[in-house]
Amino acid sequence: MQLAALTVWLVSTLAGLYLMIRWLADGGLRPQGTKVTRYPRTLIVGHPALAVAGLALWVAFLVTHDETYAWAALVVITAVALLGFTMLTRWLGGGRHARDAGRRRPMAAILLHGVTGLSTFVLVMLITTTIRW
Repeated sequence: MQLAALTVWLVSTLAGLYLMIRWLADGGLRPQGTKVTRYPRTLIVGHPALAVAGLALWVAFLVTHDETYAWAALVVITAVALLGFTMLTRWLGGGRHARDAGRRRPMAAILLHGVTGLSTFVLVMLITTTIRW
């Protein structure tokens, strides 16, 4: 089950990387005419940075079998999930800034990233809370 969590985490990472590349290609963090933004920089940078840190902790857990790494990964992925949920609710709610209102979004990648991200969180939580070496 630990390798399943790693696999799902990697799929989520690839989908998230694709979304980030698309977002950057569409202008990303370029200066805007208004100070009101839907996605603050700390949210945009923090979500993937913490996800990569959590993935590194999970790999360390798989290599060393030290449950401290698993618990640290769970804490980090919880923060990642909360940041991701914040991004989702801001996106669904439209926010006060609609710079990309007319653009088509890659819905398949968004759904894949969300479903695999949630699955990763659940798997890591289940594995970490039931570790028996």
